[in-house]
Amino acid sequence: MINKLSAEFIGTFWLVFGGCGSAILAATFPELGIGFLGVAFAFGLSVLTMAYAVGHISGGHFNPAVSLGLMIGGRMQTRELLPYWAAQLAGAVAASLVLFIIASGNDTFAPESFASNGYGDLSPGEFNMVSALIIEIVLTAFFLLIILGATSKQAPKGFAPIAIGLSLTLIHLVSIPVTNTSVNPARSTGVALFAETAALSQLWLFWLAPLLGAALGAMMWKVFLGKD
Repeated sequence: MINKLSAEFIGTFWLVFGGCGSAILAATFPELGIGFLGVAFAFGLSVLTMAYAVGHISGGHFNPAVSLGLMIGGRMQTRELLPYWAAQLAGAVAASLVLFIIASGNDTFAPESFASNGYGDLSPGEFNMVSALIIEIVLTAFFLLIILGATSKQAPKGFAPIAIGLSLTLIHLVSIPVTNTSVNPARSTGVALFAETAALSQLWLFWLAPLLGAALGAMMWKVFLGKD
């Protein structure tokens, strides 16, 4: 079990460090910033690389919503869920702390949103709570469908990390303007702790919506698509 939890800690650390780090350090760099497209690919690449690196150890969840969906889908044992969540949260908070220390090395740095998620005034496009709730549920549901399908016994072997990483890239391309993209409660929690906004007060939505979406996606897979 220690190997699995270590893999989840490391994988979630890399996802937050790579994805949120790209938003905090590189997205708005004067004249050379990578923008929404670069951040979307950073999140996708972080999952893709860690899925290949440690996915064979823990399953490569790096996300409490994914763990819940895979448990509902019969891909992990119920007793492993809470330890996985603890490792994922620890990895996300550790990555956020390291990013905060690095970013603080610039005299002009101000945490502001710190790549946190939000709705209303905290949404990049000022989308309301209902929009945020719906998009997070829908995108997390499809994320689970893709994960369950790409890792099923009938799927081509060895390509699952590519499909999963590219799907996370697509998810970010769609939803960064709406919520700054969560679909991952651990990712949302880690950076919210360091934000200078009301991100913590809105964090409930970025637990509720991804968990609901993951459960919905897993049930859709089991009822309509899954045979394994």
